[in-house]
Amino acid sequence: MYLYLGGETSVWEDSLVGVFDLDNTTVSKSTRGFLARAQKEGTVTNVTLDLPKSFCVAESGGRETVYISPVSPATLKKRAEEPLGTHIK
Repeated sequence: MYLYLGGETSVWEDSLVGVFDLDNTTVSKSTRGFLARAQKEGTVTNVTLDLPKSFCVAESGGRETVYISPVSPATLKKRAEEPLGTHIK
């Protein structure tokens, strides 16, 4: 099933490695380093220009992508738990 991350972006749920709250995780030096490395490597995709609330890490075919999303992790969790297809835009 696909998970709608905001904007025009959905990802296959099985490819998700994790969904993280930006406010809580970016206080860590290691998380900031991870995000800086991903940005430098060109693997960051901004889903929208709105204020970001979360970042999602997905892996497919050995390639990692970091999605910056305006949707809170709690909302993404609820969407993932909804019946098939109800959150796809």
